[in-house]
Amino acid sequence: MKEKIIRNIFYYKNYYLDFFEKLSPEVKKKTNWTLQLIATLDRVPEKYFKHITGSTGIYEVRVEVGSNIFRIFSFFDKGQLVILVNGFQKKTQKTPMKEIELAEKLKKLYLDEKDK
Repeated sequence: MKEKIIRNIFYYKNYYLDFFEKLSPEVKKKTNWTLQLIATLDRVPEKYFKHITGSTGIYEVRVEVGSNIFRIFSFFDKGQLVILVNGFQKKTQKTPMKEIELAEKLKKLYLDEKDK
């Protein structure tokens, strides 16, 4: 049975793809699985997709493989369209502010370009 797509997932420029290319095959597989969940589940568990507190509508896609933790920032455009931006490997408990700021900057660039 084919899963129903609830959300479409796109990436903005090559920020996400550049990150994805550097991942191991195992992490790529888990990342794709997680994105499939986000695309098809009505209510995605916070373990996989979570709003960043204090951000302007930035969400993180959460991928864990063994003890390695990866985050991919994203945001919504027109309801069910998820735009992926920057990704990184998480080394500490706290998400680096510079990564959140980059995601917000990319979101602004995306929206500015779209409005033209």
